[in-house]
Amino acid sequence: MKKNLHLVIICLISSIIINAQQKGIIGASNWMNKWTNFKPASIEYNEATNILAGTIDKDTKLYKRNTYQLVGLVYVTNNAVLTIEPGTVIRGDDKTCGTLVITNGSKIIAEGLETDPIIFTSNKNVAERKPGDWGGIILLGKAPINKIGGVSFLDFNLDPGVNHYGGQDAEDNSGILKYIRIEYSGRKLNALKEINGLSLAGIGNKTKLEYIQISYSNDDSFEAYGGDVIMNNLVSYRATDDDFDFTQGVQCAINNSIAIRHPYSSDISGSRCFEIDSYDKIENSDTSKKLTKITASNITLINLEESNQGLVREAAHIGENSYFTLNNSVITGFTPFIILQGKIGDGIVNLEKINLNGLVINSCQGTIISENSSFDLGIKNWYQNPAYNLDYTNKKNTELFTAPNIKGNPDFRINVNNTLVSGN
Repeated sequence: MKKNLHLVIICLISSIIINAQQKGIIGASNWMNKWTNFKPASIEYNEATNILAGTIDKDTKLYKRNTYQLVGLVYVTNNAVLTIEPGTVIRGDDKTCGTLVITNGSKIIAEGLETDPIIFTSNKNVAERKPGDWGGIILLGKAPINKIGGVSFLDFNLDPGVNHYGGQDAEDNSGILKYIRIEYSGRKLNALKEINGLSLAGIGNKTKLEYIQISYSNDDSFEAYGGDVIMNNLVSYRATDDDFDFTQGVQCAINNSIAIRHPYSSDISGSRCFEIDSYDKIENSDTSKKLTKITASNITLINLEESNQGLVREAAHIGENSYFTLNNSVITGFTPFIILQGKIGDGIVNLEKINLNGLVINSCQGTIISENSSFDLGIKNWYQNPAYNLDYTNKKNTELFTAPNIKGNPDFRINVNNTLVSGN
């Protein structure tokens, strides 16, 4: 018995060590295999049988046997819990910008299954679907933000009576989103601002956010406004704007996640995988409160156009006074890898906030540069330190990844025959 126990412990430790060394997304199997869909325009969803509209102010459950049409702004209020059964399909209305808002104090329990995900998608027919067909999903919580007064409002033309977020509870719980697909979101509620696929405003770390795919968003896929957020196993595919956008002092750990960019799905102003700022508007921010701090581990960032054409720009843009740590990750096909905001110089105080460790930087035209080119040499010298373990390579995606064909059943884990899998 003791011998068997020792073997189990040795195997467990070996597995932990191997996973710690692996770069990019990891898993004993392809965790994107059963619940994701990279061709949502080809799926015939059932016509809506039920309308979801107005205000939900008491505990409510949605069932797989029904297909729901999300009409207009639907608010979950009064500390109510909206529970969604695995396999349920909710189709956002294009004319009224169907949008689901979980207000401060309320919860969503949308826990799909790997074999039966919950789907938020367009209400349009197969041939007519496009980014921005409906609004998106918005969660408003009570976790800290760095706005003056500690509370704020999203500029999406929401009801001012319930459109507030922020507070003092870093462990606030807005519910569960697991095994979820969000497709074709990003319609405008006003003339200036599209809605993100998933907006997380003041969300606390007791909220479970994992196994979420956002495809064809007309704005960002995921955006966090302050809060204390933990996110695992996310997939962002063909976002028009950024894949992961962070601001307002958010403290976030994002793990084992992937952004897949397409050159002709990007905004003309340029789009990135990571957009990181501490303050969206400095004049409305409390500079005595926490700066944005992002810790990202085992991330894969990929531009499907290997020749770096189209509108895809840098993989990450980092604003002044923002902390960003990127560990054991793979970045391929960007021009350049990272751009630092022009106010970030080449001094220790600034650059110590940006920690890179154990990265494969593949086929990127340019490395880590500044918007102010006079800082480029100092920045380049800083990141030439071998301690950062930055591995610059020039491989085709078919060499680097197990099965990168997006038209099939893609597997973007590092190819097991590639020496990079062991961190060497």
